[in-house]
Amino acid sequence: MNTPTIAEAAALIAARELSPVELTRHCLDRIGQLDGQLNAFLLVTEDRAMADARAAEARVMAGTPRGPLDGIPIAHKDIYNTAGIRTTAHSRLLEHHVPTEDATTVAKLAAAGTVMLGKLATHEFALGGPSFDLPWPPACNPWNTDHFTSGSSSGTGAAVAAGLILGGTGSDTGGSIRGPAALCGIAGIKPTYGLCSRAGVQPLTYSMDHTGPMGWTVEDCALLLQAMAGHDPADPASLDRPVPDFRAGLASGVKGLRIGVVRHFHETDNKVDDCQQQAIDAAIAIFRGLGAVVGEATLPSLQDFQACGSLILTCEAFALHEPWLRTRFNDYGEIIRDRLVFGGLISGVDYVQAVRRRRELCAEIARAMADFDILLTAGAQGEAPRIDAVPKWASLEKPGFTTPFNLTGQPAMTICAGFGPSGLPLGVQLAGRPFEDATVLRAAHAFETATPFRAKRAMS
Repeated sequence: MNTPTIAEAAALIAARELSPVELTRHCLDRIGQLDGQLNAFLLVTEDRAMADARAAEARVMAGTPRGPLDGIPIAHKDIYNTAGIRTTAHSRLLEHHVPTEDATTVAKLAAAGTVMLGKLATHEFALGGPSFDLPWPPACNPWNTDHFTSGSSSGTGAAVAAGLILGGTGSDTGGSIRGPAALCGIAGIKPTYGLCSRAGVQPLTYSMDHTGPMGWTVEDCALLLQAMAGHDPADPASLDRPVPDFRAGLASGVKGLRIGVVRHFHETDNKVDDCQQQAIDAAIAIFRGLGAVVGEATLPSLQDFQACGSLILTCEAFALHEPWLRTRFNDYGEIIRDRLVFGGLISGVDYVQAVRRRRELCAEIARAMADFDILLTAGAQGEAPRIDAVPKWASLEKPGFTTPFNLTGQPAMTICAGFGPSGLPLGVQLAGRPFEDATVLRAAHAFETATPFRAKRAMS
């Protein structure tokens, strides 16, 4: 059996043509066959998975399924707390940490009937990686295991791309859902800030963290997001507003949709590789062919967003980790240790100025989006680099394409836009107005279904 999409599996399970137990066994077998090469999992919870699958099958046979996610095998990034199951943040500091409660989103996905296969590799505390001095190795890119997955939702990106899981959770503070989605060739959405609870998820910052889903297709992300979204009083940033039906208008197409291409991001501010530029140009042509109205959007420079975002992230991460840095400094891996202490050198004045500049950048993007429904730019520089050639200070050397939308909190999604000369994926990024996650999903789905890039998974 080939690993189906969530939507495909849901339809087969509902028709009683596929057993959740059979599907879970398939995923566990594939993990056993391939994860020794990928290192996507830090922990496989086989007993829990089979128990979840049998319970889902019983509900289906009794005619009482919980919905389209009932019986669907997923796994969680290992910064999501799981009650009674080790949650390490891929760090020696939490090597033996076993939470007593689930993260809110973990509980919501379990209530939807998902089957939990285990815990997935991340970069240490969602910041330090790829690191080779931790208790577990970093995840590898399933299209070529000598190459990088991006981070920090590295295990989720690798596991979805290789069909070890049908979907999974990620987090995104500067691009940690969208980066792995781009380099691993899957779909990943950073929802509007506050749409999905962060309660019970190991924080990296106070003001830029987002939780969200990753899947093989846009539709799969919509199904997962439907279960994850919703108000949670335990998260002070959580939005208390109705959750729309993300799947309802998915197939409505993009005719008349206004798409603004932020050319200067990927052509001037951080010039992408030729293959990535060709993928962006092809995506623009596809959107035009589908009836979208494509124009050019001008925003502040990518360097402005990167400077502002990096300063806020570094300061807030240092504030969160300062107690451990004082008492367990050498238990951190080298990369995150060096990245964190940098935050201790930044003054309060600089942090306040970055917060002030953030407000200005948000206002400037809002003004630009008065003319557009969607912004389009690169998902990454190009194909994934070798995993042993990623610089420690990569985020300071070149501005990233994803950080702007963490600062603004607006929804943004990366989808596969083809493959480069080495056979590694390329990604384009789509961003929408705050609370218009459904529009981002609709545009991404229209592109995805008009292209052939979902025809083959990695390692298939």
